Amino acid sequence: MSLLIKNIKELLQVRESHISVVKGKDMRVLPSIKNAYLLIEHDTIVDYGSMDDIQNLEADKIIDASGKIVLPTWCDSHTHIVYAGNREQEFVDRINGLSYEDIANRGGGILNSAEKLQNTTEEELYQQSAKRLKNVIKLGTGAIEIKSGYGLTLEAELKMLRVIKRLKKEFPVKVRATLLAAHAVPKAYKNNKTAFVDLVVNKMIPEVANEKLANYIDVFCEKGYFDLEDTERILKTGREHGLIPKIHVNQFNAFGGVGMGVKYQALSVDHLEQMDQEDIEVLKNSDTMPVALPSCSYFLSIPYTPGRQLIDAGLPLALATDYNPGSTPSGNMNFVVSTACIKMKMTPEEAINAATINGAYAMGISNMYGSITKGKKANLIITKEIPSYAFMPYAFGENHIEQVIINGLIY
Repeated sequence: MSLLIKNIKELLQVRESHISVVKGKDMRVLPSIKNAYLLIEHDTIVDYGSMDDIQNLEADKIIDASGKIVLPTWCDSHTHIVYAGNREQEFVDRINGLSYEDIANRGGGILNSAEKLQNTTEEELYQQSAKRLKNVIKLGTGAIEIKSGYGLTLEAELKMLRVIKRLKKEFPVKVRATLLAAHAVPKAYKNNKTAFVDLVVNKMIPEVANEKLANYIDVFCEKGYFDLEDTERILKTGREHGLIPKIHVNQFNAFGGVGMGVKYQALSVDHLEQMDQEDIEVLKNSDTMPVALPSCSYFLSIPYTPGRQLIDAGLPLALATDYNPGSTPSGNMNFVVSTACIKMKMTPEEAINAATINGAYAMGISNMYGSITKGKKANLIITKEIPSYAFMPYAFGENHIEQVIINGLIY
């Protein structure tokens, strides 16, 4: 089937060549064509240009996008959407004065989610997660990374990863899977963290790699969770088994985790709410993508990633949701883009670059996703009639999306 979108008010993120990442000052540039058309055949972008240059193009279906903006779907490179139940009581506890750490120390937080997930059937876990995935696609997400990490036992982690595999099979969006077994220390290992790291390294990673259930290996490198030594063991073993490193780092403390990620050629380092100059310098000499999660900062009332500082240092930056039950119960990338502009002082151009092409890079898929380029997948957002693309982050409480196209089909 072919689809022609014509009279597009502005076609955003147009890249003639297969660019994979945008850095520093270049993030302020968002190439576009005004009064444009775009032609899709099957699931692929095959042509685009100015309406002044449109020939006698024919298509099975034509959409008139007068007054509307077309851009690539969001690429959300950091989520935990496969989880059981919710944690709204902890939300109330925080309002009443408890910190994230306080809640974790009394058995809440990740351990709470792990207990719920261990007691939830695989089918029920799939149904809950599928509902969330449908919602985020409607909000414009066309590629998504999903982590395990609420299992904390071999069987429960495998259950999560099997659910992610089924989502990948049954939904049209691009799904990438991450093994985050080292998300927290289970209650059974409270006084013997090393034994749990042994379990992750000796059993979980080999089993997951053998079953080909994950693309990436991840660790929550943070005080009270996993230290640099733990992190190195896990990333090193993951790499030896063909899993590409990613890392949760610098959420509450900066103590060398960014450098550890870079040492093991992590595809991305995520969170970064606490950064020092040493972290920025080590990133400058790497191919590792910094990823900011502004919805998490908003929800927990913690500092925002210093995105302005990172970009001004010549680095790239990606934006993602961190969708999870404890610190970001939202997968709305539109809110993430708005919050990055409002709270992190990113320009609309920088935020859109961070949520499309750089988000695709942080998932290792920028060869096929994240920009309007001939030969890439036709995953697109068509907005409602709006005055400009800056209106999207500006009017942050509104849904500006009229249609989402995934693999050339209206979702």
